[in-house]
Amino acid sequence: MSRRFAFLDHPGPLAFAHRGGAAEGAENSVAAFERAVALGYTYLETDAHATSDGVLVAFHDHTLDRVTDHRGRISELPYRAVKRARIGGVHEIPLLEDLLGAWPEIRFNIDVKESVAIAPLAQAIRRTDAYDRICLTSFSDERLTLARAAMGRQVCSALGPRGVAALRAAAATSGYGRLLTRLSRAGVPCAQVPLGFRGLRMANRRLVSTAHAIGMQVHVWTVNDDTRMEHLLDLGVDGIMTDNITGLRHVLDRRGQWHPGGLAA
Repeated sequence: MSRRFAFLDHPGPLAFAHRGGAAEGAENSVAAFERAVALGYTYLETDAHATSDGVLVAFHDHTLDRVTDHRGRISELPYRAVKRARIGGVHEIPLLEDLLGAWPEIRFNIDVKESVAIAPLAQAIRRTDAYDRICLTSFSDERLTLARAAMGRQVCSALGPRGVAALRAAAATSGYGRLLTRLSRAGVPCAQVPLGFRGLRMANRRLVSTAHAIGMQVHVWTVNDDTRMEHLLDLGVDGIMTDNITGLRHVLDRRGQWHPGGLAA
């Protein structure tokens, strides 16, 4: 199933630079993404927010407060105000469309943070013709459904929270055959799961094998420790999202599984 989508057509395991590699500074900034691309990352993970006047930015939080020198909720601020904010007091918040246009060879895993970002995101993807190099994800099933529909054509996307819960339930017991059938017919090529949730380990061998049995890839977030990276790769996960982009590159390189992009320095 996963090979139906060009986004996933790359030697695995897939290495995702989470927010450009947040552990190495200036998350979701052009500088962070440039650093990841220079290291050889083909996959960048980022987030979609829209300002009050409909401008699409790549930024994780709902508010500017944590990582910039300004304050306020992005969806309630006009772009002229958001544009003045600096990540770490230095870096502008990038337009997501500019990122898509800057690296036509790079693939973007996009977490849609609010419904107001959906229409401008669809427009940005259309203008950059980025349909085959994006994967949509969200912590809201409803928002994810709306985002898929807004694209106007089929694009790669991950399971929403209910789908992930269903996959985990199917992996935990043999009594979920019909559920697995529905998941396999949904056309969703990947499950992106956390290491754990509410004290439960999510990424385990049974979940990986269950997903693989229905043709679905498993990507795990956010993994910053070398030992955990090694363990997950031994389980057969298909992708790892990390803030520690140098560490993941070293782990994959040692295993002979590092496949750098063509823009690597």
